[in-house]
Amino acid sequence: MMVKVGSRELELGGPHLTKLRSSNDLLHDIDALRNRMQEDGYLLLRGFHDREQVMKARQRILEKMDRMGKLERDTLLEDGVMADGSKTIFFGGTNEDLPELLSVLNGDHVMRFFDELLGDQSMTYHYKWLRAVGKGDYTGAHYDIVYMGRGTHNLYTVWSPLGDINYAMGGLAICLDSHNFAELKRSYGSKDSDRDNIGFGHYTDDPLVVTEKFGGKWATTEFKAGDVLIFGMFLMHCSLENTTNQYRLSVDTRYQSVNEKVDERWSGKKPRGHHK
Repeated sequence: MMVKVGSRELELGGPHLTKLRSSNDLLHDIDALRNRMQEDGYLLLRGFHDREQVMKARQRILEKMDRMGKLERDTLLEDGVMADGSKTIFFGGTNEDLPELLSVLNGDHVMRFFDELLGDQSMTYHYKWLRAVGKGDYTGAHYDIVYMGRGTHNLYTVWSPLGDINYAMGGLAICLDSHNFAELKRSYGSKDSDRDNIGFGHYTDDPLVVTEKFGGKWATTEFKAGDVLIFGMFLMHCSLENTTNQYRLSVDTRYQSVNEKVDERWSGKKPRGHHK
């Protein structure tokens, strides 16, 4: 099976692309989860969020998009079919108008999980990176540290699909072992997207540029509403291209200890975000 990863078409199960492995078998062993995170650089947890709550949040987002005229008329709202001329929409911000979404991302379940994982009281950034990715779009390969490196580096990303995402809709892909690429961490990983004026901050749109220079292999999977992919600031990742006419809804959230330095661009009542 061929899938579009960034700007490349790669064979799933071929030399460059494999499948992510689940860590659900370790859910009741926090030390094993920490070890898996250190070893793999990520945790794929199936059904982590309550699926019904996620689907309620999805419904509210689609209703908002429909009011904006972004969905095709005479189609089912739940399918999220793009209206003619519509493109990717970024809803970055506090999303206070979407309480159903915030109840998933800020709820007791996820906060307790990070309390245990971090061994300390956790907090989440107020800013949420909510996206409706349209046909033909994808995210290039990057480390998250270049966007939020002014606080602690012991910061975790949680990528949550807001709906079921098959390969054609363009879920996330990660570069295995890229959290151990010392040279890449010293060079690109030391950049700041605002300070260093590096545009979108992506390292490359071609995933093989990474693996041919540093090693590793790309990995992805299909996702269901409720699944999450959790990883640190130094894990190279990108997305598959959305090759369908349906929006791919997903959201990134960040979690850290309350006792470590916070990147102030992304927290507070009115986080300013990037200034360039």
